[in-house]
Parts: sequence; C-alpha cells; structure tokens
Amino acid sequence: ELYEFERLEVWELVPRPDKVMVITLKWICKVKLNELGGILKNKARLVSRGNCQEEGIDFEESFAPVARLEAIRIFLAYAAQKNMVVYQMDVKTAFLNDNLLEEVYVSQPDGFVDADNPNHGSLRVETSCTRM
Repeated sequence: ELYEFERLEVWELVPRPDKVMVITLKWICKVKLNELGGILKNKARLVSRGNCQEEGIDFEESFAPVARLEAIRIFLAYAAQKNMVVYQMDVKTAFLNDNLLEEVYVSQPDGFVDADNPNHGSLRVETSCTRM
C-alpha cells in the first residue's frame, strides 16, 4: 500500500503547519486464512483517524461516487433482455487518482518517520483517498 502511495505521489513530506489540524494515521492488520484455517497472507491497511473531525469545521462534505443498487439491477435486467455481455473491472487504486480541492495534512505512519527530516512532521495529501 505504501508503495502505491509513493508511486502515485499521494502525499509530500512537509514541515508541520501551524494552526492546521493534522489527522493521525493508524495501521489495521488482518490475517487472511485459507479454508483449512492456515495463514494465507498477512494484510495491512493504512487508514486515517478522521472520526475526530467535525463536518463544517474540519471538512465541508463527504462524497463517494458509487452506483445505487437499483441502477445496477436495472442495467443488468436490460442487458439480460438484450442478450448483451456485461464485463466488470476493478481499478484497485482508482481512489488515488482524484485531486483534492482543499489542503489535508496527516501524520507520518508509525514506523515510517523520516529521521533525515525531523522538522517535517506531517504529510500534505495531494490526491483523494477513500480511507482518509
């Protein structure tokens, strides 16, 4: 996940700004098991702790572009009636490709603090993230 954030230039290490709320980050770790209960793989996800934010103070609106279930059902029914082939695709990092309209600052993830820049205590988020 951090590799994708770096590759897509999601954030930039900057000095911690004055009078700006810096959102803390947290690691969520999960063990994925196979059907026999053995460990298949370990997964880690970096999430923001935005639950401390208040609408109207820290942000103006929250929006996630998803299709309504009714619209999907209508589309699939129409496609079935017309004998059309429906394809699905998933872009795993699609949420990282949208630019932000406002400045958002987050703390450096635990275990990844840049020791070479002790005064650069926060990251300015450059693109939209669903988990932030």
